[in-house]
Amino acid sequence: MEKMVDLPTQVRSASFVPETVNADARTVEMVWSTGATVRRRDWMSGQSYDETLSMDPAHVRLGRLNGGAPLLNSHQASALDDVIGVVDRAWITPGTNGYEGRATVRFSQREDVVPIFKDVKDGILRNVSVAYTVHKYEITEERGKIPVWRAVDWSPLELSAVPIGADPGAGFRSTEPKTNTCQMIKIRGAEMSDQAKPPAEVATDSAADITTRQATQPRGTDMPDPVKPKEETVEKPADSVPHARSTTVVKPDETPAQTRSVSMDETDNMIRQALAAERKRLSDIYDAQEKLKVDRSFADKLVKDGVSLDDARRSLIDEAARRSIGTGEIQNHVVTVGQDEKTTRNAAVENALLHRFDPTNHKLTDAAREWRGLTLLEMARTFLERDNHRVTNGLSRYELATRALHTNSDFPNILANVANKTLRTAYEAAPRTFQPFCRQVTANDFKAMTRVQLGEAPALEKVNEGGEYKRGPMGEGKESYRVETYGKIISISRQVLVNDDLNAFTRIPQLFGVAAANLESDVIWGIITSNPNMGDGVALFHANHKNLAAAGATISVASLAAARKAMAVQTGLDGTTVLNVRPAFILVPAALEVTAEQLLAVNLFPAKSVDVVTPSIRSLVVIAEPRLDASNDKTWYLSATPNMIDTIEYAYLEGQTGVYIETRMGFEVDGVEIKARLDFGAKAIDWRGFFKNPGA
Repeated sequence: MEKMVDLPTQVRSASFVPETVNADARTVEMVWSTGATVRRRDWMSGQSYDETLSMDPAHVRLGRLNGGAPLLNSHQASALDDVIGVVDRAWITPGTNGYEGRATVRFSQREDVVPIFKDVKDGILRNVSVAYTVHKYEITEERGKIPVWRAVDWSPLELSAVPIGADPGAGFRSTEPKTNTCQMIKIRGAEMSDQAKPPAEVATDSAADITTRQATQPRGTDMPDPVKPKEETVEKPADSVPHARSTTVVKPDETPAQTRSVSMDETDNMIRQALAAERKRLSDIYDAQEKLKVDRSFADKLVKDGVSLDDARRSLIDEAARRSIGTGEIQNHVVTVGQDEKTTRNAAVENALLHRFDPTNHKLTDAAREWRGLTLLEMARTFLERDNHRVTNGLSRYELATRALHTNSDFPNILANVANKTLRTAYEAAPRTFQPFCRQVTANDFKAMTRVQLGEAPALEKVNEGGEYKRGPMGEGKESYRVETYGKIISISRQVLVNDDLNAFTRIPQLFGVAAANLESDVIWGIITSNPNMGDGVALFHANHKNLAAAGATISVASLAAARKAMAVQTGLDGTTVLNVRPAFILVPAALEVTAEQLLAVNLFPAKSVDVVTPSIRSLVVIAEPRLDASNDKTWYLSATPNMIDTIEYAYLEGQTGVYIETRMGFEVDGVEIKARLDFGAKAIDWRGFFKNPGA
C-alpha cells in the first residue's frame, strides 16, 4: 500500500573527525550519518517507530550538500552570522558497518568563527547535527513489534555545529519547520486494528507519554498546554463491581449532589480525545497559514490565544486579504492541489515536453495529452495561477516570462529536469570506444591517487620436512593521477519562453552531454597518441618496455604474430617471470578498420579449405577510433583486457559518475543559468598490457 504525506525536516547526531583538520585550508572531515536505527514518534499519530536511513548511494540525494550547503551554528538560520562555514564536498563511502556519509566542511575566516574552529581543531567541539528530509519510506509492520520505517529516498540539507549532539529521538529541531512530500510504502503486513496492535500502541497514554508527545510536536515553540478535564478527581472504593475502581468527579462549582462517577478508562479516553482534537486544531491552523502565505507569527498568536479552528481560518483569510491589498496584488481564489495530483501533473508536463522534443523515444502518456498543445508561456501561466494563486490577466508576455522564472512554482524545476534528462540521454548514447579495454574506478576526492603496479609473486620454493618457509619480496611500481573538473555555464533568458524555444532546454543540454562524452574520449585516446612518460621515466610505448615494434608493418598474420609474441613474453618487475599476456583488442584508426575486419573475417570463415585459421587472430575484437587517424592513420595497437592486467584507468568523483548539470535562477541574467560539470581523470597504469606497431 502506498500513500503520500507531508513530513517536517528531521535531525540526527553526527561528529567531526579532529584528526582530519587542515589548519591552512580551515577544513575538517566529518561523519554525518551511518544510517543507524533511531526510535522516533510519528508526529501525525503519536505512535512510536524505528527509523533507519539507507546509506545505499542510490538512495541518498547529495545534490543539496554538494551544491554548497551551509555549516550553521546550532541550526540557526535567521541571520548571516549564523553561517559559520560551507560544505565543500559530501560523499558515501564504505565504513566499518556498511556505507556511511562523510563530508569535508570549510570554516569561515570571520573573527567570531575563529574560536569555534579552534575548538574543533583541539577536539573540544566534536558534536554535529545533520538536518534532512525523507522523500520515501518503506514501512515494515509485524504484529507485536515496533514498526520499522526505512528511508530509501532522502536528502541531507545542512550541517550544524552544536554544543550537544542532537537527541536521535527528539524529532524535529526547527522552530518553523517546513514540510516535504514523502511517499509511504508498506512492504509487509496489513493495516492492524486496535485489538491487533502491539500493547505499546494501544495502551492508555500516561502523563509521561502526554508530556513526551507535546515535546515532539512539530509546530511552533509556543505550544498551548494539553487540554485536560476541568474536574477534580477523588478516588473512592467501588462496592458493586469486584476488582474495579471508580472515580467520583466533583466539579468546583457544583454541590455534592451533582457529582457523577466515571471509570478511569473513560477519563483516559477523554484525555486522548482532547489531545487528538488539539493536535488537529494546531495542524489545520498552520496548514491554512502556509497555504494563505500569512506570516508564521500571526498563526502562532492564534494558537497561543486558543482561538477555535473556524475563527482562526476567518482571521487568516482576513489577514491574507489585508496584506494583498497593502501590496497592490489581487488575491485570486485558492485552488488547492494535492501532493499526489501535483506529482502526476509535473510528470505529465515533463513527458509532454520530452515528447515534443523527441517523439520516437518519449511516448506520450494519457496524462500528458492535455499539455502537449500548450506553448511554454501558456504552461508558465497555468503554473503561476495554480501554484502561486496569482492572477496573470493583464501581464505582458515578458512580465509573464519573468514571473514564471522567478517564483516558487514547480515550472522552473520541470524545465531543469527536462534539460537534465536530455543531457544524460545524449551522454550515455555518445560513442566511447575506450570502455572495453580500460578500467573504471571511483575517486573519493580531488587528491592525487597512487596506483600500485603489482608485479609477480615470488617463486615458490621447496620446503623440506621440518624446514622453514623463506620470505620473498613482491615487486611493485607506482603511477599516480588525479580527477580534474571540467565545466561550462550557459544562460537562458526569458526570451526563450516568449519565443517558445524548447531547444534551449533540450538541444543545448543534449549538446552538453555529447561534449562531455567526447571530452572523456579525448583524454583517454590522447594518452595513447601522446605516449606520455610512466612512473619509471620511460615513455608508455618504448623499446625498453618491449612493447614497441622495431620496424613498422601493415596489419597481417605475420605482424600480428610478432606483436602477440612480444606481449606473451613480457616479464614482471623482477625481469625474469614470464607473464604470458594475451591481447584481446586490436586498436586501429578508421583508415585501417576494414583491413582489420577483413583479416579477422578470413580467420573466422576461411575462403578455402587449405587456408590457415589463426586462433589468436580470430579471438581479437576490432576497435576503430577516428582520433587515431589525426595522429597517424597507419599506426595500430594491441591491448589486453583490464581483467588480465592493468591498462588505462579512468575515474569519476564519487557520487558524480558522468556529466551533471545544475540550474539556478539567474541574477546577472534575466532567466535561468545551466552549468554542466564533469569530474574525470585517467592514466596509463601498466605498459605491459599494450603493444604498438607504427605501421607502414
